[in-house]
Amino acid sequence: MKKSVTMSDIAKELNVSTVTVSKALGNKEGVSEELRERIIQLAGEMGYAYNTSVKSDNGSAYYNIGILIHEKFMDAAGGNSFYSKIYHSIIRILKTNNCFGILEILDEEHEYEKRKPTIVVENKVDALIILGQVDDLYIDTLYHIGIPTLLLDFYNQNSEYDSIISDSFYGSYMVTNHLIANGHRDIAFVGNIHATSSILDRYLGYCKALIEHHIELGDHSVINDRNKEGKFIEINLPQKMPTAFVCNCDQTAYLLINKLKIQGIKVPDQVSVVGFDNYIISTFMDPPLTTVEVDIEAMAEAAVEAILRKIKDDTSHMGRQIISSNIIYRNSVKNLQN
Repeated sequence: MKKSVTMSDIAKELNVSTVTVSKALGNKEGVSEELRERIIQLAGEMGYAYNTSVKSDNGSAYYNIGILIHEKFMDAAGGNSFYSKIYHSIIRILKTNNCFGILEILDEEHEYEKRKPTIVVENKVDALIILGQVDDLYIDTLYHIGIPTLLLDFYNQNSEYDSIISDSFYGSYMVTNHLIANGHRDIAFVGNIHATSSILDRYLGYCKALIEHHIELGDHSVINDRNKEGKFIEINLPQKMPTAFVCNCDQTAYLLINKLKIQGIKVPDQVSVVGFDNYIISTFMDPPLTTVEVDIEAMAEAAVEAILRKIKDDTSHMGRQIISSNIIYRNSVKNLQN
Protein backbone atom coordinates (compact mmCIF):
# COMPACT_ATOMS: atom_id res chain seq x y z
CA MET A 1 0.00 0.00 0.00
CA LYS A 2 1.34 3.42 -0.95
CA LYS A 3 2.47 5.50 2.00
CA SER A 4 0.46 8.71 2.42
CA VAL A 5 2.41 11.95 2.13
CA THR A 6 2.66 14.02 5.30
CA MET A 7 3.64 17.61 6.03
CA SER A 8 6.80 16.18 7.61
CA ASP A 9 7.73 14.62 4.25
CA ILE A 10 7.36 17.97 2.50
CA ALA A 11 9.34 19.73 5.24
CA LYS A 12 12.25 17.30 4.86
CA GLU A 13 12.38 17.86 1.11
CA LEU A 14 12.69 21.63 1.55
CA ASN A 15 14.68 21.56 4.80
CA VAL A 16 12.10 23.60 6.69
CA SER A 17 9.99 22.90 9.78
CA THR A 18 6.66 21.10 9.64
CA VAL A 19 5.09 24.16 11.26
CA THR A 20 6.30 26.26 8.30
CA VAL A 21 4.69 23.80 5.89
CA SER A 22 1.45 23.90 7.88
CA LYS A 23 1.41 27.71 7.78
CA ALA A 24 2.11 27.78 4.04
CA LEU A 25 -0.59 25.26 3.17
CA GLY A 26 -2.99 26.95 5.54
CA ASN A 27 -2.35 30.39 4.01
CA LYS A 28 -1.24 31.75 7.38
CA GLU A 29 1.19 34.48 8.30
CA GLY A 30 4.86 33.84 9.01
CA VAL A 31 5.94 32.43 5.62
CA SER A 32 7.33 34.41 2.70
CA GLU A 33 5.34 34.30 -0.53
CA GLU A 34 8.26 32.73 -2.37
CA LEU A 35 8.56 29.88 0.14
CA ARG A 36 4.79 29.49 0.29
CA GLU A 37 4.63 28.95 -3.48
CA ARG A 38 7.48 26.41 -3.35
CA ILE A 39 5.73 24.47 -0.59
CA ILE A 40 2.37 24.48 -2.37
CA GLN A 41 4.00 23.39 -5.62
CA LEU A 42 5.91 20.56 -3.97
CA ALA A 43 2.81 19.45 -2.06
CA GLY A 44 0.98 19.10 -5.36
CA GLU A 45 3.85 17.20 -6.96
CA MET A 46 4.03 14.80 -4.02
CA GLY A 47 0.27 14.21 -4.02
CA TYR A 48 -0.45 15.84 -0.68
CA ALA A 49 -4.11 16.83 -0.26
CA TYR A 50 -5.01 19.75 1.95
CA ASN A 51 -7.91 22.02 2.72
CA THR A 52 -7.48 25.46 1.15
CA SER A 53 -10.54 26.94 2.87
CA VAL A 54 -8.83 28.62 5.78
CA LYS A 55 -10.55 31.96 6.10
CA SER A 56 -13.60 32.89 8.13
CA ASP A 57 -16.42 34.97 6.65
CA ASN A 58 -14.81 38.20 7.79
CA GLY A 59 -11.48 37.29 6.19
CA SER A 60 -9.58 36.49 9.38
CA ALA A 61 -7.73 33.21 9.73
CA TYR A 62 -9.28 30.41 11.73
CA TYR A 63 -7.83 27.13 12.91
CA ASN A 64 -9.03 23.60 13.46
CA ILE A 65 -7.83 22.24 16.79
CA GLY A 66 -7.78 18.51 17.37
CA ILE A 67 -8.72 17.33 20.87
CA LEU A 68 -7.51 13.82 21.60
CA ILE A 69 -9.00 12.02 24.64
CA HIS A 70 -8.27 8.44 25.66
CA GLU A 71 -11.37 6.25 25.83
CA LYS A 72 -10.70 5.40 29.48
CA PHE A 73 -11.49 9.01 30.45
CA MET A 74 -14.90 8.97 28.75
CA ASP A 75 -16.37 6.14 30.81
CA ALA A 76 -17.77 8.26 33.64
CA ALA A 77 -21.54 8.00 33.81
CA GLY A 78 -23.87 10.73 32.69
CA GLY A 79 -21.38 12.81 30.75
CA ASN A 80 -20.50 14.70 33.93
CA SER A 81 -16.83 13.74 34.03
CA PHE A 82 -14.06 16.29 34.34
CA TYR A 83 -12.96 15.55 30.78
CA SER A 84 -16.40 16.04 29.31
CA LYS A 85 -16.68 19.40 31.04
CA ILE A 86 -13.28 20.68 30.02
CA TYR A 87 -13.82 19.47 26.43
CA HIS A 88 -17.06 21.47 26.15
CA SER A 89 -15.34 24.52 27.65
CA ILE A 90 -12.54 24.26 25.08
CA ILE A 91 -15.02 23.99 22.21
CA ARG A 92 -16.92 27.06 23.41
CA ILE A 93 -13.76 29.15 23.89
CA LEU A 94 -12.40 28.10 20.50
CA LYS A 95 -15.65 29.27 18.90
CA THR A 96 -15.22 32.73 20.41
CA ASN A 97 -11.81 32.80 18.70
CA ASN A 98 -13.26 31.88 15.28
CA CYS A 99 -11.78 28.40 15.65
CA PHE A 100 -13.16 24.87 15.68
CA GLY A 101 -12.50 21.82 17.83
CA ILE A 102 -12.48 18.32 16.39
CA LEU A 103 -12.70 15.46 18.90
CA GLU A 104 -11.09 12.06 18.44
CA ILE A 105 -11.30 9.27 21.01
CA LEU A 106 -8.05 7.31 21.37
CA ASP A 107 -8.55 3.59 21.95
CA GLU A 108 -6.04 1.27 23.60
CA GLU A 109 -5.18 -0.54 20.36
CA HIS A 110 -4.25 2.67 18.53
CA GLU A 111 -2.23 3.84 21.52
CA TYR A 112 -0.37 0.52 21.81
CA GLU A 113 0.40 0.39 18.07
CA LYS A 114 1.41 4.09 18.06
CA ARG A 115 -1.06 4.89 15.26
CA LYS A 116 -1.46 8.56 14.45
CA PRO A 117 -4.93 10.04 15.03
CA THR A 118 -7.19 10.04 11.97
CA ILE A 119 -7.69 13.80 12.25
CA VAL A 120 -3.92 14.22 11.91
CA VAL A 121 -3.41 11.66 9.15
CA GLU A 122 -6.19 13.28 7.09
CA ASN A 123 -4.75 16.77 7.73
CA LYS A 124 -7.93 18.02 9.37
CA VAL A 125 -6.27 19.93 12.20
CA ASP A 126 -3.68 22.67 12.62
CA ALA A 127 -2.76 21.68 16.18
CA LEU A 128 -3.48 19.07 18.82
CA ILE A 129 -4.53 19.18 22.47
CA ILE A 130 -4.01 15.86 24.25
CA LEU A 131 -6.55 15.84 27.08
CA GLY A 132 -5.72 13.34 29.83
CA GLN A 133 -2.77 11.01 30.32
CA VAL A 134 -1.57 8.82 27.45
CA ASP A 135 1.52 6.62 27.07
CA ASP A 136 4.83 8.50 26.93
CA LEU A 137 5.95 6.74 23.75
CA TYR A 138 2.68 7.66 22.08
CA ILE A 139 3.23 11.30 23.02
CA ASP A 140 6.64 11.11 21.37
CA THR A 141 4.96 9.79 18.23
CA LEU A 142 2.54 12.71 18.17
CA TYR A 143 5.23 15.32 18.75
CA HIS A 144 7.33 13.95 15.92
CA ILE A 145 4.45 14.69 13.54
CA GLY A 146 5.49 18.30 13.81
CA ILE A 147 2.22 20.15 14.42
CA PRO A 148 1.80 22.29 17.57
CA THR A 149 0.84 20.01 20.46
CA LEU A 150 -0.20 20.67 24.06
CA LEU A 151 -0.67 18.32 27.04
CA LEU A 152 -3.70 19.16 29.18
CA ASP A 153 -4.27 17.85 32.73
CA PHE A 154 -1.01 15.89 32.76
CA TYR A 155 2.71 16.16 32.07
CA ASN A 156 5.73 13.90 31.78
CA GLN A 157 9.49 14.10 32.21
CA ASN A 158 10.15 15.71 28.82
CA SER A 159 10.52 19.44 29.45
CA GLU A 160 10.05 20.19 25.74
CA TYR A 161 6.37 19.21 25.96
CA ASP A 162 4.18 22.14 26.98
CA SER A 163 1.49 21.27 29.51
CA ILE A 164 -1.30 22.82 31.55
CA ILE A 165 -2.34 21.17 34.81
CA SER A 166 -4.41 21.89 37.90
CA ASP A 167 -2.52 22.34 41.15
CA SER A 168 -2.96 18.72 42.23
CA PHE A 169 -0.06 18.74 44.69
CA TYR A 170 -1.12 21.81 46.65
CA GLY A 171 -4.84 20.98 46.48
CA SER A 172 -4.29 17.54 47.99
CA TYR A 173 -1.87 18.99 50.52
CA MET A 174 -4.49 21.48 51.68
CA VAL A 175 -7.39 19.03 51.87
CA THR A 176 -5.22 16.56 53.83
CA ASN A 177 -4.30 19.39 56.20
CA HIS A 178 -8.03 20.03 56.61
CA LEU A 179 -8.46 16.46 57.85
CA ILE A 180 -5.50 16.80 60.21
CA ALA A 181 -6.90 20.10 61.56
CA ASN A 182 -10.07 18.17 62.39
CA GLY A 183 -8.15 15.67 64.50
CA HIS A 184 -7.46 12.91 61.95
CA ARG A 185 -4.07 11.23 62.06
CA ASP A 186 -4.86 7.82 60.56
CA ILE A 187 -5.50 8.84 56.94
CA ALA A 188 -5.40 6.64 53.83
CA PHE A 189 -4.99 7.68 50.20
CA VAL A 190 -7.18 6.11 47.51
CA GLY A 191 -5.80 6.10 43.98
CA ASN A 192 -3.38 4.29 41.69
CA ILE A 193 -0.30 6.52 41.85
CA HIS A 194 1.06 4.92 38.66
CA ALA A 195 -2.02 5.74 36.57
CA THR A 196 -1.57 9.48 35.92
CA SER A 197 0.78 12.31 36.82
CA SER A 198 -2.08 14.16 38.55
CA ILE A 199 -2.86 11.21 40.87
CA LEU A 200 0.83 10.92 41.77
CA ASP A 201 0.99 14.66 42.50
CA ARG A 202 -2.10 14.37 44.71
CA TYR A 203 -0.49 11.52 46.59
CA LEU A 204 2.70 13.55 47.09
CA GLY A 205 0.66 16.49 48.40
CA TYR A 206 -1.02 14.10 50.85
CA CYS A 207 2.42 12.79 51.91
CA LYS A 208 3.76 16.31 52.48
CA ALA A 209 0.90 17.12 54.84
CA LEU A 210 1.47 13.94 56.84
CA ILE A 211 5.24 14.44 57.00
CA GLU A 212 4.92 18.02 58.19
CA HIS A 213 2.71 16.81 61.07
CA HIS A 214 5.06 13.90 61.89
CA ILE A 215 2.45 11.33 60.90
CA GLU A 216 3.86 8.04 59.62
CA LEU A 217 2.43 6.37 56.53
CA GLY A 218 0.56 3.22 57.55
CA ASP A 219 0.54 -0.15 55.79
CA HIS A 220 -2.83 0.73 54.25
CA SER A 221 -1.77 4.24 53.22
CA VAL A 222 -2.34 3.65 49.46
CA ILE A 223 -5.43 1.84 48.19
CA ASN A 224 -5.84 1.26 44.45
CA ASP A 225 -9.00 2.48 42.76
CA ARG A 226 -8.06 1.50 39.18
CA ASN A 227 -5.82 -0.85 37.25
CA LYS A 228 -2.67 0.04 35.31
CA GLU A 229 -4.79 0.81 32.24
CA GLY A 230 -6.66 3.43 34.27
CA LYS A 231 -9.99 1.59 34.49
CA PHE A 232 -11.83 1.60 37.81
CA ILE A 233 -11.68 -1.59 39.87
CA GLU A 234 -13.30 -2.79 43.07
CA ILE A 235 -11.89 -0.88 46.04
CA ASN A 236 -10.57 -3.24 48.73
CA LEU A 237 -11.11 -1.73 52.16
CA PRO A 238 -8.25 -2.20 54.66
CA GLN A 239 -8.72 -4.56 57.60
CA LYS A 240 -7.79 -1.77 59.99
CA MET A 241 -10.08 1.10 59.06
CA PRO A 242 -8.50 4.60 59.09
CA THR A 243 -10.47 7.55 60.37
CA ALA A 244 -10.32 9.30 56.98
CA PHE A 245 -9.69 8.75 53.27
CA VAL A 246 -8.18 11.19 50.76
CA CYS A 247 -9.57 10.18 47.36
CA ASN A 248 -7.74 11.20 44.18
CA CYS A 249 -11.03 12.22 42.51
CA ASP A 250 -14.73 12.56 43.28
CA GLN A 251 -15.64 9.52 41.19
CA THR A 252 -13.40 7.41 43.45
CA ALA A 253 -14.91 9.06 46.54
CA TYR A 254 -18.38 8.16 45.25
CA LEU A 255 -17.39 4.52 44.74
CA LEU A 256 -15.69 4.40 48.15
CA ILE A 257 -18.66 5.88 50.04
CA ASN A 258 -21.01 3.36 48.39
CA LYS A 259 -18.65 0.54 49.40
CA LEU A 260 -18.53 1.84 52.97
CA LYS A 261 -22.33 2.02 53.12
CA ILE A 262 -22.60 -1.60 51.97
CA GLN A 263 -20.27 -2.52 54.85
CA GLY A 264 -22.48 -0.57 57.26
CA ILE A 265 -19.87 2.14 57.83
CA LYS A 266 -21.31 5.64 58.13
CA VAL A 267 -19.77 8.76 56.58
CA PRO A 268 -18.73 10.99 58.31
CA ASP A 269 -19.81 9.58 61.70
CA GLN A 270 -17.37 6.66 61.52
CA VAL A 271 -15.11 7.57 58.60
CA SER A 272 -14.44 10.92 56.86
CA VAL A 273 -13.93 11.14 53.08
CA VAL A 274 -12.61 13.94 50.84
CA GLY A 275 -12.29 14.08 47.07
CA PHE A 276 -10.84 16.11 44.23
CA ASP A 277 -12.28 17.87 41.12
CA ASN A 278 -15.68 19.01 42.43
CA TYR A 279 -17.70 16.87 40.01
CA ILE A 280 -21.42 17.51 40.02
CA ILE A 281 -21.86 14.18 41.84
CA SER A 282 -20.01 15.63 44.83
CA THR A 283 -23.07 17.76 45.63
CA PHE A 284 -25.49 14.83 45.25
CA MET A 285 -23.63 12.41 47.51
CA ASP A 286 -24.96 11.55 50.94
CA PRO A 287 -23.34 13.34 52.64
CA PRO A 288 -22.24 16.07 50.19
CA LEU A 289 -18.51 15.74 49.62
CA THR A 290 -15.74 18.02 50.79
CA THR A 291 -13.48 18.28 47.76
CA VAL A 292 -10.94 20.35 45.84
CA GLU A 293 -12.41 22.41 43.02
CA VAL A 294 -10.46 22.49 39.76
CA ASP A 295 -10.96 25.69 37.76
CA ILE A 296 -12.04 24.04 34.52
CA GLU A 297 -12.78 27.33 32.79
CA ALA A 298 -9.31 28.70 33.56
CA MET A 299 -7.68 25.50 32.32
CA ALA A 300 -9.66 25.60 29.07
CA GLU A 301 -8.90 29.28 28.50
CA ALA A 302 -5.19 28.72 29.15
CA ALA A 303 -5.15 25.73 26.78
CA VAL A 304 -6.79 27.64 23.92
CA GLU A 305 -4.54 30.66 24.43
CA ALA A 306 -1.42 28.47 24.50
CA ILE A 307 -2.26 26.35 21.44
CA LEU A 308 -3.16 29.39 19.32
CA ARG A 309 0.08 31.05 20.35
CA LYS A 310 2.01 27.93 19.35
CA ILE A 311 0.29 27.87 15.94
CA LYS A 312 1.18 31.48 15.23
CA ASP A 313 4.74 31.22 16.57
CA ASP A 314 6.59 27.94 16.17
CA THR A 315 9.22 29.11 18.68
CA SER A 316 6.63 29.53 21.45
CA HIS A 317 7.40 27.40 24.50
CA MET A 318 5.65 27.77 27.86
CA GLY A 319 6.77 24.70 29.81
CA ARG A 320 4.33 23.68 32.51
CA GLN A 321 1.55 26.04 33.58
CA ILE A 322 -0.29 25.36 36.84
CA ILE A 323 -3.89 26.48 37.45
CA SER A 324 -4.82 27.13 41.08
CA SER A 325 -7.52 25.19 42.90
CA ASN A 326 -9.42 25.65 46.16
CA ILE A 327 -11.22 23.55 48.77
CA ILE A 328 -15.04 23.28 48.77
CA TYR A 329 -16.13 22.49 52.34
CA ARG A 330 -19.19 20.26 52.71
CA ASN A 331 -20.33 17.61 55.19
CA SER A 332 -18.16 14.54 54.64
CA VAL A 333 -15.58 15.37 57.33
CA LYS A 334 -16.11 14.83 61.05
CA ASN A 335 -14.26 16.93 63.61
CA LEU A 336 -12.76 14.41 66.04
CA GLN A 337 -11.77 17.15 68.48
CA ASN A 338 -15.36 18.03 69.43
